[in-house]
Amino acid sequence: MTPAAIPAGATAPQLAELAWRRLRPQSWPLPPQAFPAGAALVGGAVRDALLDRLPPQPDLDLVVEEDAIALCRQLGRRHGGSVVVLDAERSIARLVIQGWSIDLARQEGGSLEQDLQRRDYRLNAMALPLGETPVLLDPLEGLTDLRQGQLMAVAEANLLDDPLRLLRGVRLASELGFALDPQTQHWLQQHHASLAGVAGERVLAELEKLAASPDGERGLGQCLAWGLLQPWQAPGGADPQVSALLARLGADQAERLGLSAAERQQALPLARLAVVLDGTGLRALRSSRRLQQRVEQLRRWRQRLGAQAPAQRAEGLSEAERLRLQRDLEEDLPALLLSWPTEPAQAWLERWRDPNDPLFHPRAAIDGLTLQRELGLKASPRLGALLQHLMQQRAFGRVQGRLQALDAAQRWLERHPADGEPAPRRD
Repeated sequence: MTPAAIPAGATAPQLAELAWRRLRPQSWPLPPQAFPAGAALVGGAVRDALLDRLPPQPDLDLVVEEDAIALCRQLGRRHGGSVVVLDAERSIARLVIQGWSIDLARQEGGSLEQDLQRRDYRLNAMALPLGETPVLLDPLEGLTDLRQGQLMAVAEANLLDDPLRLLRGVRLASELGFALDPQTQHWLQQHHASLAGVAGERVLAELEKLAASPDGERGLGQCLAWGLLQPWQAPGGADPQVSALLARLGADQAERLGLSAAERQQALPLARLAVVLDGTGLRALRSSRRLQQRVEQLRRWRQRLGAQAPAQRAEGLSEAERLRLQRDLEEDLPALLLSWPTEPAQAWLERWRDPNDPLFHPRAAIDGLTLQRELGLKASPRLGALLQHLMQQRAFGRVQGRLQALDAAQRWLERHPADGEPAPRRD
């Protein structure tokens, strides 16, 4: 992310007005006047407004001087939406309304400036009070960091107040394309073990955001090098081969392969996560079973095909193994192809994009219920084996359509009769 969105020489009042225009408060589900006096917008929305990288519906974080939970409930009753209490002790709540997420937090300390002093990074310690005249509060020179493209922690103690901030620093630097200043980098390395005490779900959420960021491969490499992932990383995380694989998973590689935006969004994060984490680590982070399965399958096929000439090895698999590869990675094949040489990867990608390709999207030419009805079969492991056989026959072009599938099924059943029974025949 370039700081070019911040006009050179602009004064603080000019920047405050610019940020408000980019925030488009007229589009918010609640007008600024709905919040009490002293309320201020803080954190990521202020930062991203100055960098001109706001999404259409940015998450809004506001600090208020009163009980934030009570205020959130009051706003919910008055304007609609649902209220979620995020932290009862610190009085933090979220109002979800019309697709927007508005977090309200009670101010910490005796003033807004003191509240900002307790934040994680200087570029997150800026505020826009919701007054009539736009004012940018920047007591810690976060604007300087934005202009210089650097990420600097407010204080060492602030990072330790919530050790997830250690990982968040790497994620923010990767998202913004900023550099961590040397002192902050030292603190991240020095206190890496503190991250082990953070709830796994929170760690995983940050890792998924990091893996999806433009420079996610660089950020994950830093996490490995600095020990931030030690409690969860896959075996061999410090091996040079791991660093080499991560380095091949940049956005430039996705561009060379010609992946669409949607394909990149699905393939890059998974490809990167599967370098640094395995199923064991993901279980410790309390991930979904589906994510564990996707990562394990991708890791298994990477290892099976190796780093040298993976396309040739894949082409040399037996029919059964090749079918297993295509079934395992039917949804996630681009994540595997990202680490391949460009030419074979593009050839495979072209076939994968054809939903009717019988090998890259394997299906049996006939379903189990039809086989039971036409051939008098019962649901059983034998029927499952027959369906697998028919899928393989179709995948490699030997069966097309229902009639050919029934003929192939009959021949298979004759070769594989059930114990004590003659092979069934069609009328």
